[in-house]
Amino acid sequence: MSEAYELKAEARERVGKGSSREIRRNGKVPAVIYGDKQAPVSITLDYKTLYYKIHGGGFKTTIANILLDGKSIQVLPKDFQLDPVSDKPVHVDFLRVSAKSMVNVHVPIHFLHEEASPGIKRGGVLNIVRHDIELHAPANAIPDAIEIDLTGTQIGDSIHISAVTLPKGVTSVIHDRDFTIATIAAPAVLAAEEETTEAAAAEPTETEEKEGE
Repeated sequence: MSEAYELKAEARERVGKGSSREIRRNGKVPAVIYGDKQAPVSITLDYKTLYYKIHGGGFKTTIANILLDGKSIQVLPKDFQLDPVSDKPVHVDFLRVSAKSMVNVHVPIHFLHEEASPGIKRGGVLNIVRHDIELHAPANAIPDAIEIDLTGTQIGDSIHISAVTLPKGVTSVIHDRDFTIATIAAPAVLAAEEETTEAAAAEPTETEEKEGE
């Protein structure tokens, strides 16, 4: 898990679209902290600091300590909105967490050792079905990524969640089926050759045609 970081915040008394626009014009971003059976708290954060945290990767899987009115509130970013044109953050939702909190998070998947996959060496293609997995994990032990070793994989192989070793205390949110994460697909040329071979095998030979007359 990535090391927790701090965000300095200011309390926000007024809410609404007009207030939010004014906050953004002043170089800040409106946000809200909720959860843990406490009343939501509206805050503002520095735009530049938040921008680099969001676009730096791992934002939604890393704990943050929000410093507000002399207190530190431990949170996990749950959602954020970006301007569709500029990609600037316009709002963030934070969930209060503690050492005992369990959260659902989408964790990215990293595929390792493609060079050690005989199937890929033969021209096979890594077909990624899922780029991340939704996991149920302790808030203070969220993995940065789930690594999958492709060593020894062949064309036609499928990698399912059952083949993935998850960290202790971490489980897949989807547990009612053994879903596919990736496959090693045949290259287009090889696939076409196999289809041609299968089609030829299915056609009757001259002897078979005569016997059927």
